[in-house]
Amino acid sequence: MVFQVLAEKSPQTAWKMFKELKKQKGLTKLDYGVLIDRINDLYESDYLMKVGETKTMPGTETGLYQLTPRAELAVILDKTDLDKFVKTADYHRIFMALEAFQNPKQ
Repeated sequence: MVFQVLAEKSPQTAWKMFKELKKQKGLTKLDYGVLIDRINDLYESDYLMKVGETKTMPGTETGLYQLTPRAELAVILDKTDLDKFVKTADYHRIFMALEAFQNPKQ
């Protein structure tokens, strides 16, 4: 769900993400501390990056987060019907996909 919120509008603070997530069905009882833990986990796993800071109402600073390319790829792969891609993609796109998946640099 964090990916979905950031994919729609980015970068965002944790508090803005929290407010957006609370609007979604099934997440009205979301705890802010749980979201902070999830954001930290995603940051440490290289799915979120901090791109700046902004001032809060009390006058402190808080991080602005956005998706990393790794997270953007995960979102796209989640939405992609791979069977349809294989059946309908032109050879150029298929060759690009083959190159990307056969030669992962580590």
